[in-house]
Amino acid sequence: MTTPNSETPVNSATEQAVAKEAERRQRTIIITAVVFLVLLLAALVAAVLFLLKPDSPTEKIRDIFIIFMALESLLIGAALIILIIQFASLLNLLQNEIRPILDATNETIHHLRGTTEFLGENVVQPVIKLSGYLAGMQRMLELMGVKKK
Repeated sequence: MTTPNSETPVNSATEQAVAKEAERRQRTIIITAVVFLVLLLAALVAAVLFLLKPDSPTEKIRDIFIIFMALESLLIGAALIILIIQFASLLNLLQNEIRPILDATNETIHHLRGTTEFLGENVVQPVIKLSGYLAGMQRMLELMGVKKK
């Protein structure tokens, strides 16, 4: 037979292992993204240096500007796609997780309201009335001299 205290270290160790694994995955993703951005920047610098060879400066500047604008539009497009995916994820979270929690909370509040009304009418009021009658009877007995303070 196991006690709750004996299971806690196992659960804690499992949770720590899961947290370490998630942290390792996150670190790997960040390192991969940084390497990709550095390679992209290196390719961009190489392209700029290649286009700056002596030919026609106006055409080169135009070509470099067009390349920068194309890369910028690609980055903006990727950012918009990520934004749309995140927005869809947020809507899914709100509809499938937050709304049921709010509905359950609202239902619980209605049950509590009904319970307090029931207790107020069927328990508290009779006890208060009985207490009032007993206090009156006690005072009457004190005035009659049967009971002393």
